[in-house]
Amino acid sequence: MRIILNRVVLLVIILHFLTSCEQTKQEEAKLKLWYTKPAKVWDEALPIGNGRIAAMVFGDPAKERIQLNEETFWSGGPSENNNPEALKVLPEVRKLIFDGKTKEAEDLINKHLRAGQLHGSMFQSVGDLRLIFPENHSDYSEYYRELDIQNALFSCTYKVEDVKYKREIFASIPDQLIVIKLTSDKKGMINFSTGFESPLQVYSKAVDSNTLEIECLSGTHEGVEGQVKAFAQAKILNTGGSTSIDSNKIKVNNANQVVILLSMATNFVDYQTLTADAKEKCLQYLSNAESKSWSDFRKDHISAYQNYFKRVNFDLGSSPASEFPTDERIKNFAQTYDPELITLYYQFGRYLLISSSQPGGQPANLQGVWNGQTHPAWDSKYTININTEMNYWPAEKCNLQEMHEPLITMVKELAETGKETAKTMYGCNGWVAHHNTDIWRINGVVDGAFWGMWPMGGAWLSQHLWEKFLYSGDKEYLESVFPVLLSACEFYRDFLIEEPENKWLVVSPSISPENAPQGHGTSVTYGTTMDNQILFDLFSKTITAARLLNKEQNLIAELQNILDRLPPMQIGQYGQLQEWIKDWDNPEDKHRHVSHLYGLYPSNQISPYRTPALFDAARTSLIQRGDVSTGWSMGWKVNLWARLLDGNHAMKLITDQLTLVDPGRPGYNGGTYPNLFDAHPPFQIDGNFGCTSGITEMLMQSHDGAIHILPALPDIWTNEGEISGLRTPGGFEVSFTWKNGEIEELQIISTLGGNCRIRVPNSLELKNGEKPAEAKSENANPFFATPLIKKPLISKPETIKEINLKKEYSYDIPTEKGKKYILVTNKKQ
Repeated sequence: MRIILNRVVLLVIILHFLTSCEQTKQEEAKLKLWYTKPAKVWDEALPIGNGRIAAMVFGDPAKERIQLNEETFWSGGPSENNNPEALKVLPEVRKLIFDGKTKEAEDLINKHLRAGQLHGSMFQSVGDLRLIFPENHSDYSEYYRELDIQNALFSCTYKVEDVKYKREIFASIPDQLIVIKLTSDKKGMINFSTGFESPLQVYSKAVDSNTLEIECLSGTHEGVEGQVKAFAQAKILNTGGSTSIDSNKIKVNNANQVVILLSMATNFVDYQTLTADAKEKCLQYLSNAESKSWSDFRKDHISAYQNYFKRVNFDLGSSPASEFPTDERIKNFAQTYDPELITLYYQFGRYLLISSSQPGGQPANLQGVWNGQTHPAWDSKYTININTEMNYWPAEKCNLQEMHEPLITMVKELAETGKETAKTMYGCNGWVAHHNTDIWRINGVVDGAFWGMWPMGGAWLSQHLWEKFLYSGDKEYLESVFPVLLSACEFYRDFLIEEPENKWLVVSPSISPENAPQGHGTSVTYGTTMDNQILFDLFSKTITAARLLNKEQNLIAELQNILDRLPPMQIGQYGQLQEWIKDWDNPEDKHRHVSHLYGLYPSNQISPYRTPALFDAARTSLIQRGDVSTGWSMGWKVNLWARLLDGNHAMKLITDQLTLVDPGRPGYNGGTYPNLFDAHPPFQIDGNFGCTSGITEMLMQSHDGAIHILPALPDIWTNEGEISGLRTPGGFEVSFTWKNGEIEELQIISTLGGNCRIRVPNSLELKNGEKPAEAKSENANPFFATPLIKKPLISKPETIKEINLKKEYSYDIPTEKGKKYILVTNKKQ
């Protein structure tokens, strides 16, 4: 009997193990982009990166292309673009604007405020590593290519005649190398030649029969000579067979296995300094790793990557659609509901942020850290009137707080270079940045008045400094960034001017980013809604920071006085939230920017609970603007519809976003490329990050005095789902499951302690059976304080519609630091 029982127990253990293994395989399969053909163009290739170096891998059996980037390889060199003529014409520009002569003001700005020749440097491709295989590799079968974002691994397999070949490639965070492994299932069958290519190369050569190297010099652009030197070296480590030099390439003959270690570095030290030895840095990475095996590289890489990636798990269920290649799934998404594609797309955004923005490095630019050109669209730099900020919307709430650090560092650096801009161009204290910057931290007016006369980029970026504090509660960190916040306020204290009609303090000259009122012929104006909203946030948060850090009271009073004189939001004749200080909105305007809705998202000034009229007006504006637009714009709209508590409309935007864009047939409307990159078009990475953020907002919001669970759940997701590892202000980590639109289990980990207020769709109780206290009055937790804004001015009150909110339950849970709290459905109600 005992033997039988032991065998039964052993069988149960084995079955449990096999089930667990199968579940693990299924989970890993959900997180793969896969294809049955190689990439023909760049927007079909698959991205790998470790923040500093990156590659796009094509997976061609016969002619492999591994396109290379290094985060500091930019055109030009240390530079600034301040126009010293600005100060003398500023009073005249302002007078023209207030007199309604905005086109004349624009002309004056273009002559005297706009940067002269320099409008920003270009992020450039280092070049390619090419692998050329025998001609018979063009006649392949059983082809398969994948990007496993659970492990950050590229691989492809195929068969030539009766031999199976495999390539595996990753960009290692701990070893700072791109590591490539080539294998076959028969010995002595690996034959190829390899070499570097680049349009910016100084030279490319084979140093010996196992070593390739290339040196590049960045391009000259807008009169600034290229000064960034890049150096790359590839070590070819063959098992079996032989290697030889063939001109500037290396030939590998009859190898059993080949591992290639690829290192890159530049002479970049910081935005002011290019004195590093690029070759020495490059070779040091190789030297540090010379004793490691392939398996060690792979194991250490996966461990470092998963330290970030595995913090959040997201599951909406499965569907038969997942059995098809990724490009086909995108193509069919509008007709075939594919929940696994949504979760893949969500996690792909997190993968991209981990891979393009690592502590100590540069922030993700307009294309993250992936660019295959020497002259990319919009220079692939930092557009700071929405795009750079959108890159980092997922960082804190999606549990990738370390990835936020490069942006925080850039803001600190811009605060230094921006002091000269403020002084030279405007005669002001503090610091300012306009709508674009680059690796050299330029701050002047780029691209002309219509797009660039927007002195608000620094103020918007400063919100990220405060957001990071809200999530961490780290006062030492807050102390370190407070001077940047205060300096930004000091600029506007000096720059703001009283407008003649209402005596409000306004930003002038300025624009509502990249949009113009109908019939005006120019975007140049004053006191735009977005400017006022951003300044409300900047001054409010700086005042709060000053109080937390016990700064002088007279400082707080001065900032509060300015805050009190900013214009209120206004609701115009069509029931819309006005974009401009006058009621100039056109309900047929379908512009991609929805700048005046900043107050709804990413800010929290507009709320269904606190400001219902503004909430309705924001919804009216968004309806008028329409859905289909550029890729990044649709990503923003997912967040906006989530904040409007309309999950079905947010889901409609996700469907629009997941519309396949053929890279060979570019059009205007955005969507998604076959490799899941966002299509503006062309590729802009902000749309990926924006959509990941928006999906999070559909499932959890924490901006309106509570942690709101399932605030915008679309009908198609209601059946069941789960997400774990999300973060909120106040140091809470939140995980939950739902079924039939109701929370089944909610777990909260408190890292700081304090009151945890939750807002949920159904009645809950603590797992021990206790009923949590119903929430009353204001949330006592200061991290969830809500803003007190001015009462809006309403043109026609009859246009405002009533807000109908769903029934919700709000609870307060007193928490202690380091403890977990579990709530479950209250089945008694």
